Amino acid sequence: MKFSQLFLPTLREVPSEAEIISHQLLLRAGFIRKASGGVYSYLPLAYRVIRKIEQVVREEMDRAGGQEILMPIMQPAELWQKSGRWDVYGEEMFRLRDRHERNFALGPTHEELITTLVDTDIHSYRQLPLLLYQMQNKYRDEIRPRFGLMRGREFIMKDLYSFDADEAGLDISYRKMYEAYHRIFQRLRLQYRVVEADSGAIGGNESHEYMVLAENGESAIVFCDKCHYAANVEKAECVYKEADVAGEEQLPLELVHTPGRKTIEEVGRFLQLGNEKQVKTLMYMADGELVAALVRGDRELNEIKLKNALGCMELFMADESTVRTVTGAGFGSLGPIGMELRIYMDREVAGMDNFVCGANRDDYHYCNVNAGRDFVPEAVLDIRNAREGDYCPGCGEPLGLTRGIEVGHIFKLSTKYSQAMEATFVDQDGERRPFVMGCYGIGISRTMAAAVEQNFDENGIVWPLAIAPCQVVIVPINSKKEDQMAVANSLYEELGRHGVEVLLDDRDERAGVKFKDADLIGIPIRVTIGPRSLQEKQVEMKKRWEKEHELVNTDQVVETILEFIAVESGCDNLGVEL
Repeated sequence: MKFSQLFLPTLREVPSEAEIISHQLLLRAGFIRKASGGVYSYLPLAYRVIRKIEQVVREEMDRAGGQEILMPIMQPAELWQKSGRWDVYGEEMFRLRDRHERNFALGPTHEELITTLVDTDIHSYRQLPLLLYQMQNKYRDEIRPRFGLMRGREFIMKDLYSFDADEAGLDISYRKMYEAYHRIFQRLRLQYRVVEADSGAIGGNESHEYMVLAENGESAIVFCDKCHYAANVEKAECVYKEADVAGEEQLPLELVHTPGRKTIEEVGRFLQLGNEKQVKTLMYMADGELVAALVRGDRELNEIKLKNALGCMELFMADESTVRTVTGAGFGSLGPIGMELRIYMDREVAGMDNFVCGANRDDYHYCNVNAGRDFVPEAVLDIRNAREGDYCPGCGEPLGLTRGIEVGHIFKLSTKYSQAMEATFVDQDGERRPFVMGCYGIGISRTMAAAVEQNFDENGIVWPLAIAPCQVVIVPINSKKEDQMAVANSLYEELGRHGVEVLLDDRDERAGVKFKDADLIGIPIRVTIGPRSLQEKQVEMKKRWEKEHELVNTDQVVETILEFIAVESGCDNLGVEL
């Protein structure tokens, strides 16, 4: 591939729309171009990266026993209606009608379709287990698409579905995918963690996320270096030790005037106490019912934990007019005393004595509140976000905190979809049973963006060799000099004969421009051919992530590069095991 013929519209300035590094660099380096909000075209170098990621994924899926298929993107509404998700999936689903007024969805996921497909042709336990996967575009109408390929409305995904006769079989399939995902992200040379995760809209009773570690990651992860426990903050269990709670003598309840003080910080300053001595009362609509949730003043309520604990389909924060109608007070003055609502209290609040909370009366708060004496909650739950320094649920040591980008997610679905879709097989006793299923996804396009978030410097992208669009870029300082171009073309052809992917910068440009472009697009190895080194029959070879170059004899360049590629292609264990 020659630079002069390459469609690579690089940019010198950072586009104003790009908020994070991967979005900025993929635009600047000429890898992607925006078609509309959350929808992008992949230009030649980007598509080379995509295909490399897909090939690694394909090889590991096949190795684990998967069989590749391709299902339609446009799915009939009746399948989603049968599973019950047509009405509850939400506004993220793209819906359309054909000329006959029949409803369809642009597939955000394929559980319904794959379940129906397998039910049609798989009838006996003898045909199980079955692992089927595909790689194709998915569509989700994000309310606010942002961060380039990180949160788009159209994206490339690999989704595999396992079908087993029983839970023991599902455990085996799940483990196969768990190990296959480790091999994939090790081969892609990405640093990652596997974390316990919430199953979300997909459902199921167990799931793990594969997180590429990055400072700009959208997900917070807590982890333990001692026992290797890890979970995202939506899933992580919050553990308390009674020894950390100093019991106090319960003091008389006291109503205090707090004029104009509404936030935890304002009330704390006014009453001269810390945020940890206060309790926040948050109001939610849970399937149409107004409920209250209590967490300590310096904590964050975890809506996913609350929703799961309540078992509701829809949960959102109530508006102030609704809250005022029911309680008589506005936000900032709410509290559990006297509330005729179901009250759900975080475990940590249950261990607090003499705390401060709102009095359900504007500009007033209660001091010396104690649960059990002053109000009785409906339930005591774990409903807050875990954070750094919390106790590890596995071993009790303090948890660390890092950030990551979700690139893979595996779920144990069990019979959630097969029962709803009436998809069954005949077991060895002649009885009809629902398939036991699993679902395993990898965001292909998102993995490319995550790789950039983890591999960049002030000059541009630093691609891992395994997924770089090209392995080597050859840069003659002056393409008008015959001696430089003769060596450049000779190396280009010989490396090509050995299967090395080479980009030859044959443009009539200044050397500085060529170097900047080579760094921006992130090719791992740069071979520079200049007049000084040629006098000694040498070229400069530089690895993208190193500051200095080395001089290599022209007759040893190919051998040196082939040896480097062979070493780098070895699969080290870069992951963090559970």
